Amino acid sequence: MTIFRLQAQNFFDGETLHHNKIITIKDGIIHSIDNACANAENNLDIENIDNITQGLVAPGFIDLQVNGGGNVLFNASPSLIGIKTIIDAHAKFGTTAMLPTLITDTLEIMQQAADAIALAIKEQVPGIIGIHFEGPHLSLTKKGAHVAEFIRPISAAEWQILERTDLGQILVTLAPENVSPQDITRMVKLGIKVCLGHSNADYATAQRAIDAGADGFTHLYNAMSTLQGREPGVLGAAFINDHTSCGLIVDGHHVDYTSCKIALKNKPKGKLFLVTDAMPPVGCDEQEFELFNRKVKLENGKLTLPNGGLAGSALNMATGVRNIHQHLGLELNEAIRMASLYPAQYLNKAQQLGSLTVGKQADMVVLNNDLQVQSTWIAGKKVYSK
Repeated sequence: MTIFRLQAQNFFDGETLHHNKIITIKDGIIHSIDNACANAENNLDIENIDNITQGLVAPGFIDLQVNGGGNVLFNASPSLIGIKTIIDAHAKFGTTAMLPTLITDTLEIMQQAADAIALAIKEQVPGIIGIHFEGPHLSLTKKGAHVAEFIRPISAAEWQILERTDLGQILVTLAPENVSPQDITRMVKLGIKVCLGHSNADYATAQRAIDAGADGFTHLYNAMSTLQGREPGVLGAAFINDHTSCGLIVDGHHVDYTSCKIALKNKPKGKLFLVTDAMPPVGCDEQEFELFNRKVKLENGKLTLPNGGLAGSALNMATGVRNIHQHLGLELNEAIRMASLYPAQYLNKAQQLGSLTVGKQADMVVLNNDLQVQSTWIAGKKVYSK
């Protein structure tokens, strides 16, 4: 049994900000949280002590849409090494749990990605909790950076992947005009989280998908039919269904900050969470990469294809939290919840992840006064230190 303690001058447990606390961790799980003076009488055998004298200890960030990082694109490197590189890159920015995301690709690449995720989970790679299949059952009209030739109807071959039980939490983004309500219900019964996205569906079609069990929306506003006076579209379905959750890319490029504020006003508290939609440049110095034989360039924080279209983001979770706090005027505690507790709740994993209370996994980020990451911990082990 490994036991150690962290001393935190400032400690946000996901609900309340505390001061001068000692967090005792046993085998990666929070065992107790005590006042520093009271804990001095604790006679536990300590194998490791890390005294944190500055900064804010907060719940680690959970990113449900990560295409790449560390100069690796998951589609181009659907392997254990690729996955480790991606999580290591994002740990620098406070991410402690993620769903590596495979955008629309061939069946062979889907199978390779699934095998790699299964191996990562088997080997307990820190931070890997499942996989996000963004496609291939999308709308051609709203495909964005996805490749048209790989977009296709669902088949028995895809079902064989979706029915696997060794992939952790599966999340699927689909266009409801191209996947039947019956198939959506089938996914939900398998424990899959179904999000609507890359869709040009009308409101009625989107609502039928929600009635069938879809309960999320991928990168709200982006690549979805808009809300209009005579046709609410997918965006209208996202706003009117209070029980649904929405991922939001707060990088200042994908969604105008005022539109982000409108979403915050329309969705109930806890039903908007931050995602990055991150691509390979996150966590490295590379300024361009290949996406299905198309060159994507990073300029002024924005990733674009040769035609000017967006191709994912260069956003990391820490920057997203800063943007939510500074540009949307959201108080810091709530900004952190949008990156930690709320995605955990969406995945029904809030009993283990998303906050720092006794009995939960010790996934933590230490932030300085400028909200820059100083260190990151997954299951009580330091995986990054500045």
